[in-house]
Amino acid sequence: MAAEAAGGSELVKVVVLLAAGVIAVPIFKRIGLGSVLGYLAAGLLIGPFGLGFFADPQAILHVAELGVVMFLFIIGLEMRPSHLWSLRREIFGLGTAQIALCSAAMTGVGLLAGFPPVVAFIGAMGFVLTSTAIVMQILGERGDLALPRGQRIVSILLFEDLLIVPLLALVALMAPPDPNAAAAAAHSRWADIGIALASLAALIGAGIWLLNPMFRILAAAKAREVMTAAALLVVLGAALLMQVGGLSMAMGAFLAGVLLSESSFRHQLEADVEPFRGILLGLFFLSVGMSLDLKVVAANWPLIVGGVLALMLVKALCIYIVARLLKSCHTESLDRAVLMAQGGEFAFVLFSAAVNARLIQAEIGANLTAIVVLSMVLTPVAIIALRKLSPKTALSLEGVDEPNGLSGSVLLIGFGRFGQVVSQSLLARAVEVAIIDTDVEMIESAQTFGFKVYYGDGTRLDVLRASGAATAQLIAICIDDRAAATSTAQLIRHEFPQARVLARSFDREHALELVHAGVDLQIRETFESAMRFGEAALIELGVSADDAAEVVADIRRRDAERFELELVDGVRAGVSLLYGNMQQTPLIAPKPRQAHRDDEEEHAPGISA
Repeated sequence: MAAEAAGGSELVKVVVLLAAGVIAVPIFKRIGLGSVLGYLAAGLLIGPFGLGFFADPQAILHVAELGVVMFLFIIGLEMRPSHLWSLRREIFGLGTAQIALCSAAMTGVGLLAGFPPVVAFIGAMGFVLTSTAIVMQILGERGDLALPRGQRIVSILLFEDLLIVPLLALVALMAPPDPNAAAAAAHSRWADIGIALASLAALIGAGIWLLNPMFRILAAAKAREVMTAAALLVVLGAALLMQVGGLSMAMGAFLAGVLLSESSFRHQLEADVEPFRGILLGLFFLSVGMSLDLKVVAANWPLIVGGVLALMLVKALCIYIVARLLKSCHTESLDRAVLMAQGGEFAFVLFSAAVNARLIQAEIGANLTAIVVLSMVLTPVAIIALRKLSPKTALSLEGVDEPNGLSGSVLLIGFGRFGQVVSQSLLARAVEVAIIDTDVEMIESAQTFGFKVYYGDGTRLDVLRASGAATAQLIAICIDDRAAATSTAQLIRHEFPQARVLARSFDREHALELVHAGVDLQIRETFESAMRFGEAALIELGVSADDAAEVVADIRRRDAERFELELVDGVRAGVSLLYGNMQQTPLIAPKPRQAHRDDEEEHAPGISA
């Protein structure tokens, strides 16, 4: 009975953890505060300094660190060795410059606060290690991981993760000497170095010669659960091997991901690990929130609050200076400074090692830990504040021309993937085309491919006049914005009646809007490609090319009839003209010579195609 009661108690904790995340995160995201802050707040609420469901958050933190490990494994899968090599300047150049300036400046802050040099240095080096988990999560939510600015931040984080190893070695060297154990300590240090190198070599060797053959064997067995178990084995095994070698678990998982990045099983591994990564990373943020010791903060609040503000401001300033010196723009530099201004999870490891080595007192270690945790909590708030308080900066049009007195037979509005394809037919017949768009990065990119694109918003009458709309024979609306396309069509039809107006539509409802707006022709962006796809699918199934073409012609006729009905009676009109997959026999009978069965000839165009 006692064992059953203990098991029930543990189950209650699991339920509380899940409930805290499930309730808090949607609420915080709904009010615009982000998932990270939701997890942190939930952890604080259910932790020992809140409702008291958990007494030892450090135990949960050790398990939850596996979320960071899996996150870096997935990042590693995206980092092919060639791509990683291309980032070497950012990793070692930008990373070194930022860490050197930040550590020197924050050591100075510690000295000004009256701490001994060793304590000031340890505190600064702990705070310089940014939280990989928080920054990666925010970058992922914003969709910045694959962008150049995101890649630069990832490079710095990778360098900081590498830095924990020499920092721990430095703490061991700075520890007060024990005369009775000096020789043993020297021997132990050399042994640790040897074990670390051996672990690294073993991981690289396994990644090159063992992992791919293992996954091929498991794939041949066709046991999905075994592949999932193997993916977890690779991640956790690499982390354990690095931990045994005294290195970073997260870096071990990252290295394993890089070694598997060229593998044909890369996408399968990412899909298998992703659910565990998300749950454990959320658990990590919960445990960080639990770790905020409110008693320590209350007892030493002047030191802790002052330390958080001073260190975050100094670190942010140093990051901004380095970014600007290395040619980043003001907006990117400011964003990076705020995003990386906090301490990170590796600071806990460093401070614990320093306390054990008697370099800093336990009370000072607790204060430093509280400063780091509080900085992690404040980071999402700082990012939100930056977004709210930053003035709307004018878009930089350096190197980009605005339209002025353009003329052409055709005015093409929007030069995305759709507009680029449209332009080819016109340019192939030497038609004079004026092109405008509002995406500066795309305009600059188009110039490298031989296109002259002007910066202009097609919803503005003055821009349309400057772009030659008054003399154009045809205006093609190819923009990737439904509402803007409709309003542009209405404006053009009212102001420039001489021009034929063609528009890209997104679906049937948008097509109806454009027709009512007065366009001469609208093309649903996926309709033609889907028709060709369906025709090719029939041919692959053995239908003759003539019969497939007849089927497609029938679908076109039915779609046109349905569209005419919808113009009068709405989008639900003409449903009877659709081919549904609940019919028992095909509505177009196969020719007698066809060898395929009737039930293989069902046609089901999409409702909103």
